[in-house]
Amino acid sequence: MTQIPLQTFSEPQKGGAPPLARGPGVGGRIRNWFLTGVVVAGPLAVTAYIVWWFVDTIDMSVRGLLPGHILPDAYLPFRVPGLGVIIAFLGLTFLGFLAHNLAGRSFIKLGEAMLARMPIVRSIYKSVKQIFETLFSQSGTSFRKVGLIEFPAKGSWSLVFISTPPTETIASRLAEGEAYVSVFLPCTPNPTTGFYFFLPAREVVEVAIAPDAAAKLIMSCGVIQPDADAVLAASPQSREHEAA
Repeated sequence: MTQIPLQTFSEPQKGGAPPLARGPGVGGRIRNWFLTGVVVAGPLAVTAYIVWWFVDTIDMSVRGLLPGHILPDAYLPFRVPGLGVIIAFLGLTFLGFLAHNLAGRSFIKLGEAMLARMPIVRSIYKSVKQIFETLFSQSGTSFRKVGLIEFPAKGSWSLVFISTPPTETIASRLAEGEAYVSVFLPCTPNPTTGFYFFLPAREVVEVAIAPDAAAKLIMSCGVIQPDADAVLAASPQSREHEAA
């Protein structure tokens, strides 16, 4: 059997300069530059695509409701982007202005009374209206607080969005002498699906995290952690400062 001779290495000279570490080669540098470009351009491209899709969708919807001769596209050789968004914003703002007046409230009540007489439409309208009032209410507290509960097992903690307390009809069926809250536990990575249930208030640990930061944490599977600004914005001290 042939033996491979052992290589001998000369000892470094005492007092000599240590060997310099070699940097990445040309291929490694190109790969790093490429990945850096992806990290920089990726979020910009996705953001631009989502914004353009949103603006184009509203533009096409609003333009279909208006006569063509009043649009600037009929007099210009190109289409003006964002015109439908401006018209929709002005229309919704004007509608909100009318809803705050007596004549506008009367007109809205008349329309709701007509919808209330339609068997299927009234159920859909009431449900959608309650959802919109809950989400966009400035004074509501639904989904404005984040908490932790032990789920799915003892010692395992999950993020939940704290909603309103149960109504008297539901609370009367729960344990007496116990304060309950309703929570929504979103699934990862799609937070629009999840579990909604009632829990004793003592089993829900409220945490100082903004709801949008908690949603990012859930959708990213823990990759995007809440930063200091998100925690500070949701802290009780900041809410008291804003109220003052």
